[in-house]
Amino acid sequence: MENDLKYELQHLISGNEPIGQGGLIQTTASYLRRSKGKNTASEENQFTKAQEERFLEDYARLHNVWFDEFDETNYLSEGAEQRVFFLPTEACVIKLNTGIFYACWEDYLYSLLLHNFFFANTNYTLLGFTQQEGAFCAVVSQPYIDFNTATDLDAVKAFLSANGFEHKRNNDYFHPKLGIILEDLHDENVLMCEGVLFVVDSVFYLTNDFWFRT
Repeated sequence: MENDLKYELQHLISGNEPIGQGGLIQTTASYLRRSKGKNTASEENQFTKAQEERFLEDYARLHNVWFDEFDETNYLSEGAEQRVFFLPTEACVIKLNTGIFYACWEDYLYSLLLHNFFFANTNYTLLGFTQQEGAFCAVVSQPYIDFNTATDLDAVKAFLSANGFEHKRNNDYFHPKLGIILEDLHDENVLMCEGVLFVVDSVFYLTNDFWFRT
């Protein structure tokens, strides 16, 4: 079963298997991989995140998903990695994420795909990209969760354990059979409503073991 799941996730990350509303996430990640592949051979230095951003901005402008301006009327909150806006008419939040937790934007896009796979009730939709105060940002939407109970972190641990994730330390987990790291699941990133857990922010990383087939 774990091998079947790993193969499914490998196809998802590689852009060979659509899921939910991951279309723009997958096509953008595929474009970034191709662009990096064409350029790394002729460059002495490693492909940088700033170079990724130039490719992503060109791609976003070409496909009309670049936001030159962003309406901040519905500002809700912000953290180290993103600013959050609430759209009551759409029952969703818009997040401007700087990708600060990731070494490259490709990893951020993979994290979105993994989030949508494991936590479909808080599915991310990639709307495009923008620049805010000199920082390059991804613009994503997500259902708004009106939580009514304090999050039980033991329940989070039990839920993830039932799905193969081992608790490592603090709010960080690891799936040894898939080779996936899952971090930052504290009580502000996991909400609870009527006894149901909603992961609204997650940080996924792929290890080298993810690509090994057993």
